[in-house]
Amino acid sequence: MELRHSSRYRLLRFLYTVFLYLLLPLVLIRLAWRGRRIPGDWYRIPERFGWFTHIGVRPVIWIHAVSVGEVQAAEPMVRALLDAYPDWRLLLTTTTPTGSERVQKLFGDRLAHVYAPYDLPGAVRRFLDRTDPALVLIMETELWPNLFHVCGTRAIPIMLVNARVSPGSMRGYQRFRSLARAMLSSVAAVAAQSDADADRLVELGVDPGRLRVTGNLKHEQRFDPGLDSKAAEMRVSWGIRRKVWIAASTHAGEEEMVLHAHGLICVQEPDCLLLLVPRHPERSQQVAGLCARQRYQAVLHSDRTISRRDADIFIGDTLGQLPLYYLAADVAFVGGSLVPSGGHNLLEPAALGRPVIIGPHVENFSDSVRELRVAGACRLAGDAGELSRLVVQWLQDAEAGRKAGKRGREVVEKNRGALRMVMGMIKQALM
Repeated sequence: MELRHSSRYRLLRFLYTVFLYLLLPLVLIRLAWRGRRIPGDWYRIPERFGWFTHIGVRPVIWIHAVSVGEVQAAEPMVRALLDAYPDWRLLLTTTTPTGSERVQKLFGDRLAHVYAPYDLPGAVRRFLDRTDPALVLIMETELWPNLFHVCGTRAIPIMLVNARVSPGSMRGYQRFRSLARAMLSSVAAVAAQSDADADRLVELGVDPGRLRVTGNLKHEQRFDPGLDSKAAEMRVSWGIRRKVWIAASTHAGEEEMVLHAHGLICVQEPDCLLLLVPRHPERSQQVAGLCARQRYQAVLHSDRTISRRDADIFIGDTLGQLPLYYLAADVAFVGGSLVPSGGHNLLEPAALGRPVIIGPHVENFSDSVRELRVAGACRLAGDAGELSRLVVQWLQDAEAGRKAGKRGREVVEKNRGALRMVMGMIKQALM
């Protein structure tokens, strides 16, 4: 394609690669520091540079999911691929330790798993030498110039799955329009989440003939039927009659607002329990310290030495338990939204029948927010005071909360169908 061979494209990719090499010393220092905190991660540093054992002789489908959220979204598709292509080898990569841990917990040895390579030409080539994928499936919109370029030279098709482009991401891509257009114009297929995402992708360079609006794969998530009984047991451990609200996927700076809201809630509901789940579990001790400084009795899920019935706050520090936590709560606040982080997946609590509250910063999930708010399943809180007021309303009017949760579940059910369309596109790409 002409764009891919233009002098401007080559210059931008060269400058991008030089910048990555200049960052490499800092990256290595960060990896070494994190390797001391996360057992075993130190020994996996070579994977990030394409050094690992060959995947095997069977044909490979490579799925890339950055972290936990993308792994969760990919789960229904991965399970469908395992069933539909038993003679193929699936490779699922992530870039974060928490994403890696989630992959191993969900799939074990049913597929291959390593960290994705850094977007350095040599690392990408070594990775592809050891995997030789017939198709690359990239969750959402991860655009890596060297990866796309090397796959192009080897005629390896790339498909974007569950693709989305928020207004903020759009502005970022437009600053490097030539580079983005060169990458996106070369993809074999794109499964977009919404019409708005599709329009932005076409504007950035995706061929409309290769694009299809499939909906959001997060609507396809299924839950363990045994979760209900586990959630009931958890409620018993807290005190069966206590009212519970959850603040999930919270960020630094957001927990302070959540704790302020909890204090206001406890004025009207003195025995109320807050289930606080930081977005990154490694921050749990830091969050526990924040609770202690504000004179709250907090207990970690992983800590069995403190009575849970005496706790003011239960901190969810166990990876992969978010559906269980949502089911154990009466009202759900989804974090990353009181601070400018773009929000997180609010379809999960909606699918579990929980009334949802979000903050104003939900750019990454604007379509889902709009649909759930229209259905009366989601409310918007601008600050801690409004958050406390909305939580109290749904805690004190349990029937209204149940009806809102039911409407949210209906929205999710109505929008199912993305998986079937995505699997059809994958079949066509493999032909």
